[in-house]
Amino acid sequence: MHKGIFKKFLEDAEAEVTSIEVEALAARVEAVDIVLIDVRDIRELQRDGKIPHARHAPRGMLEFWIDPESPYHKPYFAEDKTFVFYCASGWRSLLAAQTAQRMGIKAMSLLGGFKAWQEQGRAIEKIEG
Repeated sequence: MHKGIFKKFLEDAEAEVTSIEVEALAARVEAVDIVLIDVRDIRELQRDGKIPHARHAPRGMLEFWIDPESPYHKPYFAEDKTFVFYCASGWRSLLAAQTAQRMGIKAMSLLGGFKAWQEQGRAIEKIEG
C-alpha cells in the first residue's frame, strides 16, 4: 500500500488543471460559455443543495458520461464550452477536471469547492429528493 498517494495525485492534477476562485465563478455563473458540473454524491446534493444552474454528474460515472462512444454519454459534454467541476472541498473536482481535460474537454475546478461557495454566502439551489 502507498500511503499518502492521494496527495501526489492532487499535486499532479493541480499542475495540469486551472482552478477558478469563487468570486470569479460567481461573476460568470450564468455565462453561456460555461457549464457547472457537481460531482458530489446525490445524498450531498439533497442535504446541502447545489450551485444554481449546475448539472449533476456523479464522479463514478464521469468518464462514461463524457465519452461519446459510451452508452451512458450525456450530449451536453460534447458542447464547445468550459466545464467547471466542483465537489465539497475541491479534491474530487480537481481530479474530475483533470480526467475531463485528458478526455479532450475544456475543464476547470472550483477552488475550495461547494464549501467555499457556501462560506461566501453565495446562492444555493435546494434539491428535491
